[in-house]
Amino acid sequence: IDDADTLDVRRFKIEGGAAYSDDTDCNHWDFPMGFGYGPVEDVEVGIGFGGQFEERNEVLDDGREDECSESGIGDLVVAAKWRLLKKGPLGARHAILPSVKFPTADDDKGLGSGKTDYDLMWIASRAFGESVGAHVNAGYSWIGKPDDEDADDVLHYGFALDFQLVDTVQWVGEVFAEKELNDNANTVVQYNTGFRWSPIDDLTLDVAGGSRLSDEGPDFTATVGLTWEFGFAK
Repeated sequence: IDDADTLDVRRFKIEGGAAYSDDTDCNHWDFPMGFGYGPVEDVEVGIGFGGQFEERNEVLDDGREDECSESGIGDLVVAAKWRLLKKGPLGARHAILPSVKFPTADDDKGLGSGKTDYDLMWIASRAFGESVGAHVNAGYSWIGKPDDEDADDVLHYGFALDFQLVDTVQWVGEVFAEKELNDNANTVVQYNTGFRWSPIDDLTLDVAGGSRLSDEGPDFTATVGLTWEFGFAK
């Protein structure tokens, strides 16, 4: 779940980390990197990339199951967040976040779709005093359809709370869902919870874990990461 805030003008952001998901027939690792910049007030542009590794069970032509592993680069994502309102109705901050996913992952290895996707998300954030924040996301993804495969557009949404435990530690909990827009698809609902630690100004370390709340989705997920901001203005 994203928040509605943007980088200050002429400030940069570097993000990196690792993510793991354990599903019934697949173990997947991501190693994402992200770069952000605040070119003008209330606007943040960013790019995301990284690597991935996957172990999965595949059914052979003779019906037997075989374990295989694949690795490679991930898809390239370019995004721009625009904070429309710093204080809207009920005191919430509002932003929109359009993004484009370019198919740089190897679809022959099953690591990507090989098609370009587009997404548009609305974000609202609201502070309650100095310690509590709430965030709501709702978005729509236009999915590029792979050759000879069914793929439908996706509706996704979620809610998050954060609470400042002490000056340097913050708790975060979130619930998020997505649904392919066809009659046979089920809604996948997951939760995630963890902590952010800021040992020094402009550096944040995070760790989180979660699982599914619906019949479908990963059995277990875990993430670790860091965010470092720097630049010419605060």
